[in-house]
Amino acid sequence: MNRRLTLNILVTLLGSLLLATPGMAQESNPEFADELARAAEAGIPVSLLESKIAEGRAKGVSIDLIQEAVSRRTDALIKASAALQAAGIESPAAADMSVGADALQGGVSETVLATIAETSPAERRTVAIAALAQLVGAGIVPDKALQQVEDALQRGPEALANLPVQAGAVAGTVPAAAIGQSGGAGGIPEGVPAAGRPADAGPPATP
Repeated sequence: MNRRLTLNILVTLLGSLLLATPGMAQESNPEFADELARAAEAGIPVSLLESKIAEGRAKGVSIDLIQEAVSRRTDALIKASAALQAAGIESPAAADMSVGADALQGGVSETVLATIAETSPAERRTVAIAALAQLVGAGIVPDKALQQVEDALQRGPEALANLPVQAGAVAGTVPAAAIGQSGGAGGIPEGVPAAGRPADAGPPATP
C-alpha cells in the first residue's frame, strides 16, 4: 500500500471519528444542542436522539413539538440506562436503552424494567425488554407482562419471539393466523435482534 493511499485512509477514519462525537452532532442540530449535551453527559448515545429528530423533520413536525418529544425521550433513555445499571449492567447497550425507553414510555416501571433486565440472559435481553414493552402496549398490566416474558424465557428463544404476536392476537390487534410466526405485525420491532442472537447482530431498535 503506497503512502498516499495510507494517508487517504487515515484521513477518512479521522473524519468518521469526528463526525461521531457529540460536539459534531450538536453542531448539526443546533436547536437540540442542550438535549444532546444532556444525553451525552449521561452516557446516552446521541444517535438514539438524532433518529428521533430526523423522524420529526421528515414528517414536517414543528421544531417546538420535536423538542418536546426529544426531551421526553432523553428523560426515558436516562431512566432506562439507570434501571439497566441497577440490574448490574455496567455499560448498557444502545439497543437495550432504546427498547427500555420504549417500555418506560409505555407504562412499565423502572423496577419492572430492572427485573427483566436482571433475569434475562445477555443474548436475549433486548428481545425480552422489547417483548415486555409490546405486551404492555397491548393492554397487559406490567407485572403480568413481566411474568409472561419470564415464562417465555424459560421455554426458549422461539417462545420469547412469538410472545408479542400471541398477545396481539388475544387483544385483537394481530390476526390469529399470525400466531407462531416470529416478527411481523405485533412481533419484535424491526432492528431488534432475534432471540438467541447477540445484541450487536443488527442495528438497534429505532427510538
